[in-house]
Amino acid sequence: MRTLSAASTTRAAESGETTLADYIPAAPAVPAALAAGRDLRLDMFRGLALVMIFVNHVPGTVYERLTSRNFGFSDAAEAFVLMSGIAAGLAYSHGFANGLNWPAVAKVWARARQLYLVQITITLLALAVFAAAALWFDRPEILAKNNVAALFQKPLSVMIGIPTMLHQLGYFNILPLYITLLLVTPVLILVGLRRPWLLLGLSVALWIAAGQFRLNLPNFPNPGGWFFNPFSWQVLFVVGLLAGVAMKQGRTFFAYNATLFWVAVGYLVLVLIWARVPATADIGWAALNGLRKLGAPFYLVGFDKTFLSLPRLSHILALAYVLASLGSIKAFAGTAYAQPLILMGRYGLPVFATGSVLSMVLQTVRSGTTANPLSDGMILAGGLAAQLALAWCLFKTNEMRAAGQKA
Repeated sequence: MRTLSAASTTRAAESGETTLADYIPAAPAVPAALAAGRDLRLDMFRGLALVMIFVNHVPGTVYERLTSRNFGFSDAAEAFVLMSGIAAGLAYSHGFANGLNWPAVAKVWARARQLYLVQITITLLALAVFAAAALWFDRPEILAKNNVAALFQKPLSVMIGIPTMLHQLGYFNILPLYITLLLVTPVLILVGLRRPWLLLGLSVALWIAAGQFRLNLPNFPNPGGWFFNPFSWQVLFVVGLLAGVAMKQGRTFFAYNATLFWVAVGYLVLVLIWARVPATADIGWAALNGLRKLGAPFYLVGFDKTFLSLPRLSHILALAYVLASLGSIKAFAGTAYAQPLILMGRYGLPVFATGSVLSMVLQTVRSGTTANPLSDGMILAGGLAAQLALAWCLFKTNEMRAAGQKA
């Protein structure tokens, strides 16, 4: 099929001819107040990641099969961390353009402090939800899930572990990672502004060292380390940070290359086939197991999430590169059809916090039940609607505040 170029469309319009474009209604645009001064793709994909995180945090529903983790090696967590790095580069890099200064550092750390307060608040709310489920709704089994049991086994230790973020409830692990990365973001930006490739090289070296020597921050009082190991996951944040810094300066850190683009597309297709065709997965597993027997380290040939193994890392980077290279994605993000996701992404922290607590409520509601498309759809739709309503209220509040300041 031949596509219509802009020139041919113009000629047709001048001659009075009818073209295919005449029959395609123009997509409504995102309101100017929502689009002003932002890359809407970032908000849109952050909103999409929040939707998938919420669905995945209510395990056992039939809709869990539709999230990205069923179609590749990575999932919404990798996307969230990568976009957090991009957002940090966009938001904070300008303040360090002339070197280290306290106001710029304070701005970054103020965000980390805000995230910390949210982490403590949602953790306490989740514990209240579990306690209410056990006390009033005869669901004591919920107290044995999500790393809650330690509270009753070692209460004094857990009371130390929660405020220090060394003890994290299940599904409440990603904000501690983000907080930790923000604390070192001023140093990362300073190096990234002057020696970006050096920063990337050091980041990759730390990722390798973390996997090779199993470096991690400790859990307390439980054994082991953090579920999202900061020494490993920092590499994804740094990649995003460098991309965000370049975007702030009006350039592209990872420039488009046709060969690289099609290699990434081929890799994504291969991974998709792996994920959806059992016979192909068997061949892939056999190959990776063979490499492991030959001495290849687990973080290069495994799928370990804690240490962000290479298959997971390479998949999210390939996916991000392809999506960032497609003009159609940018065009769609500029339409009103993407507005619900953009709204959720714009107010990501309150939406994430609300969704986290709601997901714990829905976990207790679903406890002991089987998957059902109707009931699962109703509870998930209700939770997402509440998050979208919150984002809309916050947007309208900011809009009215701005209008009041101009008056």
